[in-house]
Formats: sequence, structure tokens, C-alpha cells
Amino acid sequence: MRVRVDRILRWCIPVLAAAAVLPGQVSAAWEPTKTVEFIIPAGTGGGADQMARFIQGLVAKNKLMKQPMIVVNKSGGAGAEGFLDVKESKGDPHKIIITLSNLFTTPLATHTPFNWRDLTPVQMMALDNFVLWVNSQTPYKTPKEYVAAAKAAGGKFKMGGTGSKQEDQIITVAMEKQTGAKFTYISYRGGGEVAVQLVGKHVDSTVNNPIEAVAQWRAGNLRPLCVFEAKRMPYKAKITKTMAWSDIPTCKEAGLDVEYLMLRGIFMPGGVTADQVQFYVDLLKKVRETPEWKGFLEQGAFNQTTLTGKEYEAWVAREEARHILLMKEAGFLAR
Repeated sequence: MRVRVDRILRWCIPVLAAAAVLPGQVSAAWEPTKTVEFIIPAGTGGGADQMARFIQGLVAKNKLMKQPMIVVNKSGGAGAEGFLDVKESKGDPHKIIITLSNLFTTPLATHTPFNWRDLTPVQMMALDNFVLWVNSQTPYKTPKEYVAAAKAAGGKFKMGGTGSKQEDQIITVAMEKQTGAKFTYISYRGGGEVAVQLVGKHVDSTVNNPIEAVAQWRAGNLRPLCVFEAKRMPYKAKITKTMAWSDIPTCKEAGLDVEYLMLRGIFMPGGVTADQVQFYVDLLKKVRETPEWKGFLEQGAFNQTTLTGKEYEAWVAREEARHILLMKEAGFLAR
């Protein structure tokens, strides 16, 4: 009888051990159990809006997650509405947000009770360029010609941009400091509207992201003068009959020594678990592996730098410090 009991125990122990592992394996693979809300702290038609909606479309088209994902614009207060919504959703893994540099500029300029540390970094999707654009019917073919005209205008040149004391205006102030020219900065709700205003000649120039003005460039309505990056964009496919993104000189090589790149990154609320973060890291990896995503990056002329984890967090911390200096120099810090 003793032998039989031993045999039963020898048979039962491995089975029980295997059964004990199963619950742990199941719980480790977290996934959403309801609709995921994808917040955009910016208006419709701009770069953040276009990227978030493209990601949502790829997730749905390729059935990359079981639950639906909806996109919601919360642009009030230069994005403060969206950031505060996610901050107040601490511990909620069914909410994500796409960020641009207003992650730093909005709290610095407005005293909004928010900091990026209230969120959980997930994935840098890319960095976005800024291009100096003019209407194609203007005579300016180079930044040098444009700056000379702006200086001669004595402050009458209108620079259109997204938001007040945000990225576009930071670049505008940097251009003023570099050249001695003065601009009248006019704020709009989003990059799509900014491009339309330039086509309609309601402003003299913009520093829109490539994806926000590519349609108007392709249609022959706008002209790019230079890109505010350290090196030329690598994309060689023709956008117009004569030009590719790679044909646009850097502003620095054209004599305008101003550089600026903007974050396109994904965050979650604070207080979420490592497994929940990992779900979205894996999801966004699948998005980035699709041929459609690669085409999207090329069409929008994005800098394809991507980061996750501690490297991403460290990059965000450095950018915050840089923006404090930029905002201080521009006189944009809230008093």
C-alpha cells in the first residue's frame, strides 16, 4: 500500500506543479478588457492627430488587439485638457496619449499642474521635423532671400503657427534672435489650419511639420525653404515633379543656424503595471513593423529615432531641461 501511495504522489506532484504555473502564465499576459481611449492633446489635422489616427487605423485593420481603440482630441489649453485627463486617470491601463513637445511647453507656459512624470513613458514613435514654408507664389527661393525680405518688412511679416508659446513660436523667436528680423506671430489651433492659412496668403510663412504641409506642397501651393534639423532628410522619392524631401537644405547650411526636432511619443497614465506597459510596447512594435507604417514615416519625412524603457525616460528628462532653457530665452515661462 505504501508503494502505491508513493507512486500516486510521484505522479501527482508534477501535475500539481504544472497546474500551479498556469495561473501565473495567464496573468502575466495582460491585455485590454474594454475599449482603449487614445488621447490627442492637440487639434484635428495636425501631426499628432494624423499619427494617432494612422496608428488606430493600423491596429484595427490588422486586428492587432481584441478590444477597439478610439481616438479623442482634447486640445483645450494648448493640450492641458488632454494631459490633465490622463493624469487624473492614474492606474487606468485603457488610456494612452500621444505627445508632442507641448508635454513640456504647456506646463512651463501656463502653470498647468502637470508634469511628464505624472505619466508613464511607453514608446517614442519618431521625432518630427520642422520646415520653413512660404507660399509658392512668393519670390523667395532661399532662406537668405526670405530673411532679407522679413528684415525689410520691419515686423510686418506674419508667421503662422500652432498654439501660443509652443514649438512653432519657439522656432520663430530663435529665428528672430539669429537674424535680427521681427515677425508677427499668429496662433492657430492645429497644423492643418496653419497650412491652409499659408495657401490663402493670410500669413507670409510657417514652420509646419512636413506631414502638415506635404499635400499643399505636392499640389504646388507651398514651397519649402529649409529644414530645422542638423542634417538633410534622407527620403529621396520625389514629392513634386522636381523635388524630394532630401533636396530641402538644412536651415544651418543655408545660413540660418536654428535646429529643432519634436517628440512623437506614447505615454500611459501613472500607476500602471509593467505588464500593462509591455502590452502597448508590443502592440506598437507590431504597428512599426507594418509596411504601411514605413510608408507613413517616409511620406511625413519623420526622423525615425525610436526609444523605449529607461532610454526613453532619460531622453524625455533631457528634453524637459532643454525646453526650460528655450522657454526662458524666449521669455515664455509663466510668472
